[in-house]
Amino acid sequence: MYIHVGEDVLVRASDIVAIIDKESATSSEYAQECLEQEDHLVINLAKGSYKSVVVTTDKIYFSPLASGTLKKRSHKLSVQEF
Repeated sequence: MYIHVGEDVLVRASDIVAIIDKESATSSEYAQECLEQEDHLVINLAKGSYKSVVVTTDKIYFSPLASGTLKKRSHKLSVQEF
């Protein structure tokens, strides 16, 4: 199953490692350091300000969608789809 994370980007649900809201990502020194170190993997899907960070096994997406919205989309999946 795939989850729409913004723009025209679909990410395989089994590849998602974490969905983090912007406030958590910007307030944590550790998260900021990780994002800076992995800057070459970051894809900004938001035309303006991003609302959440989606970490996958190979890329990091700045999503214009709220983390709650992405969470709801991921919970609609059945266990068998993973």
